[in-house]
This record gives sequence, C-alpha cells and structure tokens, in this order.
Amino acid sequence: MATQEFYIRAATETDARGPFTLEQLITLAEAGQVTPETLYYEATTEQWATIDSNHEVKASLFPDKKRLKVKAREVAKNPAAADKASSAITVNDMLAAAEGKTHDTADKADPMVMQLRAARIGLWAVILLLLASCASLVLAPPAVDFLIEKNFPKFFTHPFALLGALDLVLALLLGLQMVTVYPFVRFRAILGLGFLGFVFWSQGETVPIIAVGLASAGIYFCTVFISYLPLAVAVAVGFSGAAGFAYYMLA
Repeated sequence: MATQEFYIRAATETDARGPFTLEQLITLAEAGQVTPETLYYEATTEQWATIDSNHEVKASLFPDKKRLKVKAREVAKNPAAADKASSAITVNDMLAAAEGKTHDTADKADPMVMQLRAARIGLWAVILLLLASCASLVLAPPAVDFLIEKNFPKFFTHPFALLGALDLVLALLLGLQMVTVYPFVRFRAILGLGFLGFVFWSQGETVPIIAVGLASAGIYFCTVFISYLPLAVAVAVGFSGAAGFAYYMLA
C-alpha cells in the first residue's frame, strides 16, 4: 500500500486531486486537509469511498494517539518567565499549531502547498505538450491534405491523425481537471515514443526520433514530479523535444 497512488476529493467537490502517495496523504491529514470523510478513488471497485470505510488507510492517516499525562506546573522563579507561561493562548494560536503554522514556522513554506502548486504547473505543461503534439501530427502532410480536402475517411484512418486526435482528447480531459487520466497520458507517451520512433527509424531519420523521445519523456515525467526542480527539467526537456518535432514535421 506504500506505493499505491490515491486520488481524493471532498464529498461536495467534483474535481479530484492527486495522485498522492500514502506518505503525502499522512502529511495532508496532519495538516487538517484530509479527514475521515474525505473520498478517495478505490481502483479495485472503481468507486469513490470514504477514508473512514478503509480501516487500513484510516489507521495510517489517523493513528490512535496516546493519552497525555498532565503534570503539575512548577512555579517559575523568574517573574518574566512566569508572566510568559501564564499568557493566554487564543483560539487562533491553537488552530495555527494544528496546521503547523506556529511562530517558529511562520517564515517556512508549507511543503504540501508547494507540491500542489508544482502538480498544477505539471498539469498545464502536459496540456500544452499534448496540444503541440496534436498540431504537429495533424497539420503535417499527408494528414493536413486530407483535412483540407475534407476527406475525413482517409483522415481518420491515417495513424498520425489518430494519434493527434488522441492527444487532443487527453488535453481536453486534463483541461477539465480530470487528473484520473494520468495513467492514460503516461501510456500515450510510451506509445508515441514506440510508434513514432519505429516509423522514423524505418526511414533512417535520427533527429525526429530524438525529438519524439524528449517530448515523450517530458509528458511522462510532468505527470510524476511534484517538486519544482525536477519538474522544471521535465518541462524544459518536453518543450525542447516538442519544438524540434514540430519544426521537423511542419518545415
């Protein structure tokens, strides 16, 4: 279960978040962003279920806490220390402590917030890479010739046009925040590398193979990384490959 990916959402939400590992869910639970009533996608049943209904996941996210023993407060010898100890704790202080946003950590960024932002950047990077791939495949001969002639039977039987149409569909689904299609996006990256790589290899073309490989790697790893530095590398690699492939196909 440690390597399982989780997609979650609130009962009142329609958009799913993820994928998250179990360790990331534990961090979210500690920050109060995940509750026992939060829904997660159960791949075995292909249904949404509450975390409370899965005893194993619930035990990992919300372990039973040991009872705290109350010790008698010692009288401080220093008057200044006594005044500090007797200062009232407000509700806001308690909420901030529960969220890990105390005075000592006020200047530190929440790692989960940074990961969510990185995942959002990766999502839009994948959308743009898929749209670039779609344009390169559909607007290049002979697919574009069939499109101009409105010869749709030949257009939709051309392998490049079919692959471009798949890229467009996946981009539209991701634009609707349907991140549950990430496994299909990764399969598309591997499929595109294998199919297009074989086509260009049979023609003795090396440059487009390298470009396809870089673009496919960018698409794949943008759906995996949730840290800024590796994500930036994946985005740079993906767009450099997409630009090279578009130049080769359209030039």
